[in-house]
Amino acid sequence: MNVPFVDLKEQYLAIKDELEAQLPAVFEKGSFILGPQAKAFEEEFAKYCQCRYAVGVNSGTDALYMAVSALGIDVGDEVILPTHTFIATALCISYTGARPVFVDSEEETYNIDPASFEKAITPKTKAVIPVHIYGQPANMDEINTIAKKHNIKVIEDACQAHGALYKDKRAGSLGDIGCFSFYPTKNLGAFGDAGMFVTNDEKVYETALMLRDYGRKGRYNHKVKGYNSRLDSIQAVVLSAKLKHLDEWSGMRQDIAARYKKQLSNIGGIIIPMVKEDRTHVFHLYVLRVQNRDQVLEGLKARGVGALIHYPIPIHLQEAYSDLGYEKGQFPVAERITQEVISLPMFPHMTPQQVDYVCDSLQAVLQG
Repeated sequence: MNVPFVDLKEQYLAIKDELEAQLPAVFEKGSFILGPQAKAFEEEFAKYCQCRYAVGVNSGTDALYMAVSALGIDVGDEVILPTHTFIATALCISYTGARPVFVDSEEETYNIDPASFEKAITPKTKAVIPVHIYGQPANMDEINTIAKKHNIKVIEDACQAHGALYKDKRAGSLGDIGCFSFYPTKNLGAFGDAGMFVTNDEKVYETALMLRDYGRKGRYNHKVKGYNSRLDSIQAVVLSAKLKHLDEWSGMRQDIAARYKKQLSNIGGIIIPMVKEDRTHVFHLYVLRVQNRDQVLEGLKARGVGALIHYPIPIHLQEAYSDLGYEKGQFPVAERITQEVISLPMFPHMTPQQVDYVCDSLQAVLQG
């Protein structure tokens, strides 16, 4: 049996009829950029995230960059983030001229460690970006308490956590700004690149609207130095159709994770994901920790299992950020995690037989 890491065919079939009904209006009217479909989806997604406002953009990276920019963060400022994340979380800070300040992760959830965050605060710190890594929200109560104490803004990187809950509140609504990616393989994925910025702050929202569209308010009245990052109407139609299924698909992911847990809990040599009781995990990725990770990965691939490694190098050790002067050993938890993580296949329409085959294959590889 071959089990792909992700298979999106069934998602497409679930929305095929709606796309065929809705897309012709986009083509006939030619409203390809920021058309009525984009506005409608912004309103739908804001409501879904329990937020007042949403701004559709080109990508999750652009959403993060817009968030940092909308808060007025600039050269000389600092923004704190976990070193264990995708590099886009750091790049959005660098694009503004501010300095990324890396911190360590929690051992159990792999999310940002609040204690490490607080220790990194300086008079230059303007914001923190907790990343809801793999689909489980970070410890937002503690993060928000620390941020409020030091007058620091909170930007959620929710690019892997569409629909996740923290104490009955949606990811994206837990800080000052929430940022989402709609890359095709995300839990809510477009048919290309797309992203979203959500907030309850009207002033930040108005600034973001200008920033994404050349900094203008009115056709040729440019208030700020903006850029070009706009959600196109075709992607909005796709995302609107998929949003109707998102909670169902998240439940399917959770069922798959439960099946993984049942079969993998008694296998020695691995650490399975831990889910905190006060939040939900939407399992964008199902990530284990194993020793001899590279050998395990090759063994799974030899058996037709499409496992992957996500983020094997923490950002503070990436060559692109060598100028910041970080050294190996500074963030021991994150560095240990990155040497052990392996992502098993995870997509809503995985069959029980596929899950069982992955588990049997992993056990066979581990037993050598």
